[in-house]
Amino acid sequence: MSSIQRTRRLTAGLAGLALAAIAGAQSISSPQAIEIPQAVEQTARRHITAAALRGPIRFLAHDLLEGRAPASRGEAIARAYLAAELESLGYEPGGPNGQWEQVFDVVGVTAQAPQTWSFRGNGKSVDLKWSQDFIAASGVQDERAVIENAELVFVGYGIQAPEYQWDDFKGMDLRGKVLLMLNNDPDWDPKLFEGNRRLYYGRWTYKYESAARQGAAGAIIIHTTPSAGYPWQVVQSSWTGEQFELPAAGEPRIQVKGWATEEATRRLVQAAGRSLDELVQAARSRDFKPVPLGLRTSITLTNRISRVQTANVAGLLRGSDPELSKEVVVYSAHYDHLGVGEPDAEGDRIYNGARDNAAGSAQLLAIARAFAALPERPRRSILILFVAAEEQGLLGSSYYAQNPTFPPGRIAANINYDGGNIWGATRDVTFIGMGKSSLDAIVQALAQRQGRTVKPDQFPDRGFYYRSDQFAFAKIGVPAVYLDDGTEYVGRPEGWGKQQMEAWEAKHYHQPSDELDDSWNFDGMIQDTELGFLTGWVVAQSDTLPQWNPGDEFEAARKRALAEVAQRP
Repeated sequence: MSSIQRTRRLTAGLAGLALAAIAGAQSISSPQAIEIPQAVEQTARRHITAAALRGPIRFLAHDLLEGRAPASRGEAIARAYLAAELESLGYEPGGPNGQWEQVFDVVGVTAQAPQTWSFRGNGKSVDLKWSQDFIAASGVQDERAVIENAELVFVGYGIQAPEYQWDDFKGMDLRGKVLLMLNNDPDWDPKLFEGNRRLYYGRWTYKYESAARQGAAGAIIIHTTPSAGYPWQVVQSSWTGEQFELPAAGEPRIQVKGWATEEATRRLVQAAGRSLDELVQAARSRDFKPVPLGLRTSITLTNRISRVQTANVAGLLRGSDPELSKEVVVYSAHYDHLGVGEPDAEGDRIYNGARDNAAGSAQLLAIARAFAALPERPRRSILILFVAAEEQGLLGSSYYAQNPTFPPGRIAANINYDGGNIWGATRDVTFIGMGKSSLDAIVQALAQRQGRTVKPDQFPDRGFYYRSDQFAFAKIGVPAVYLDDGTEYVGRPEGWGKQQMEAWEAKHYHQPSDELDDSWNFDGMIQDTELGFLTGWVVAQSDTLPQWNPGDEFEAARKRALAEVAQRP
């Protein structure tokens, strides 16, 4: 264990085995305001270790689990393993009806797209090549997804945001059209869409939902690495093969969800007699109106449809307080990955997902072990929740949020892990969602005890808050912590950490090469796991519930959830 891990500034006079109740999160303004009994910190150090993390990662990312795709044999093995680990630690089943699993249906859609997607008009034609130029997935859960002779219309960012006086559609009738959209959201003004911090408006899920609300037949998102936050190869690996969704429930849908490279888009726009750069510049104004491009297109995807089941895995450690135990701190991590897909240059077809997200699952198991080993249980209950099908669009956490085992107003907080630090100890930690809730003060105080500083999202343009499972909890009003890697590595020069992360993302993210190897340094992962454990313990002990900051986008949902709980007998 490194000296960094041992760095603590314990509050004087705290000793023994008693777990002291602490002040509410909103009153915490310094490390000294949080009292952590020595026994709690000692328990964390004993049970959150490199071995405790490495072992589960090694198992979950093994080739035998075949990448843990939803509803696969490997995923079923992962679920059985996680439930068995929780049971061995003394947790009780945390799913519905006393079960370890919260089972739910998903619809699998395997789309067969043509090798060429053709666009015609203005006396010209452009043919885009599958995978090289475009990726197309079905937007419907039917045997065929069809676009027939539809006009291509550039709609800027495809955003309607009344709070920013922004409407890219301007009332134009876009029914039956194919909408060409920019990725991300307007990012040049800190007072507009929060500047370079990507909001949900910038996520691909919003883009396709927005197109569907317009009655469009399809949508094509223009991919660039800066605007997406990842290279084209991630689109290729993530959007091919079987795609899973929750069963359709009558919501608006487009027929085809498409992506196109920037180079391919330039060819399309040029055939329309336009300049992509000029269109992008025009889209940077509130006055922008959709631009019909004079091109028409048809495409048919042949779909193989399956209706299968997957499941979240949940273990519950009941709290010690007769009243507060009715409330819960939820720890979450997704255990799925992409399964078996297209081979890489070495012929490897298994997308093992060691860092993404066997690492997060291992961190939850270590936290579960530490809570179970405490000499006295925390006042609130602890739910360890391994969610399914995150890579398919946060399906498992969304299903849990729609069907929670505790009322949302009684979920004190969500602490989510997605990935893990594999490069060593850091002098900082990244808090995705910092500045949104009263949880800030807790994380900052506890990180300072570790000798670390807390930084907000260090890649704000990538929209991480809306890309992992804490988003599903936030939407039902639950304040959430997503702890991510720091970038200031002990003993490394400035900038080294970001270089490692960007290099990993370029080479390994959503690729078969995301595997455990001997180069992994667990010191930083241990730091982050301990921080999450202590954060949850503080929340579980507090007399008051965490709250969103006034005016936050999720504050209203929290107020509704608390009001609903107050009306219960």
